[in-house]
Amino acid sequence: MIQKTIFREYDIRGIYPDELNEKSIKLLGYYFGCEVVKKNKNNAIVSIGYDARTHSEILFKYLSCGLNEANCKVLSMGMVATGVNYFSNYFEFDGEKPNASIMITGSHNPSNYNGFKMTINNKPFFSNDIYSLGDKIIDNQDKKIGNDDKHKKIDSKSLYIDWMSKEFSHLKGMKDKFIIDCGNGVADTVLSKILDNLELNYDGIYCKPDGTFPNHHPDPSEEKNLKDVKKALEKDYKYAFAYDGDADRIAFLTKKNNVKGDILALLFASTMDKPTIVGEVKCSQIMYDIINKNGGNAIMYKTGHSNLKVKIKEVGADFGAEVSGHLFFNDRYFGFDDAIYATLRILELIHNNMDIDMEVSKLPKIWTTDEIKTEVSEINKFEIIQKIREMLNNKENDLPKIKDIIEIDGLRIIFENGWALIRASNTTPVLVSRFESTNKEKLHLYKDKVEALIQKAIF
Repeated sequence: MIQKTIFREYDIRGIYPDELNEKSIKLLGYYFGCEVVKKNKNNAIVSIGYDARTHSEILFKYLSCGLNEANCKVLSMGMVATGVNYFSNYFEFDGEKPNASIMITGSHNPSNYNGFKMTINNKPFFSNDIYSLGDKIIDNQDKKIGNDDKHKKIDSKSLYIDWMSKEFSHLKGMKDKFIIDCGNGVADTVLSKILDNLELNYDGIYCKPDGTFPNHHPDPSEEKNLKDVKKALEKDYKYAFAYDGDADRIAFLTKKNNVKGDILALLFASTMDKPTIVGEVKCSQIMYDIINKNGGNAIMYKTGHSNLKVKIKEVGADFGAEVSGHLFFNDRYFGFDDAIYATLRILELIHNNMDIDMEVSKLPKIWTTDEIKTEVSEINKFEIIQKIREMLNNKENDLPKIKDIIEIDGLRIIFENGWALIRASNTTPVLVSRFESTNKEKLHLYKDKVEALIQKAIF
């Protein structure tokens, strides 16, 4: 039986082989292929790449069978970073230009997970498109799909490496020494070749792709996964970069700061003329306030890489950011999240003499928490959010004075001196909360009161 829970807001994600297996993935390939054909008639060309997970290649074969059954042409990139996969949609390969793409990746999930990030005509295939696709697959799970996994190999990596090396040729010979931690994901399928072409001064750890992730979990938004690169940074390196499993998220560290995505958005915005910046609901209030104060336009929107990509295109934004390290450059680039490209743009800030620690020190003092994850059931996580919403509307809720509740994505509760966010993760069975305040004691108060409310809603 194919599980409905694998069809998520931003992508398809599940456990191999229990949920992602020959039956479910052949059907996924077929019904997604039908959507590509519907939009592109007899010229349906799908480019596919995959991450380092041990089961990614077999899932590629199953997917190809379904796509061929739907009369799509399959182009294989092999093992690539997600940014390389998206990048392939903008170029021709032997006269053939993809009009859809699929990245096979479990991103930062444990090694027994895998998943699929999809686009059609350079637009994310997500939300209602995925839910509708899931309904078709579940309603037709007895349909038989053949074993034709034919595909044409393309070299998107060389094209990407050459493009990046040319675009950032002005960084050549930059002296600042830094270290990269690829987390045994796919970042170094291209990264070190670009850095070598630019003759940059760097070292790397855990650069060899290994889908069992033997050194640490490939999620740089978790401080515990940065332990080794932080230890290395104590030596003679000025900066450090770390990547998630499919290299669409980045962590950037100096000796003094772990510079999160929303603060990076502020730094990049300061180099742009009246920029439009899209941030997620987890971004710091100072990001929105400072960008707007300086003549820009900061827009708060839903969390999720697909959501932000769509909003960036809709409003013609220059840049988008998630706290977790998804960075979307729509000036000089294509508007998708690519941690390799983001690395080079950060190095460009440094090359242009930005003192990042000094710029961070100038920002208003705030206290924040990292993301706090509370495990819940996949089935009822959104029901819990609804229950919390009802409790917030009850004046007997024992919370400090609430000024406003923003419901763009989950519940962003605005207090006198800060805010709390509670939302259901769209990729894992957890509630995610985050807190920020201009007063350290108030931060602890908000955290304690809201976490008590969450526990009451769960039990």
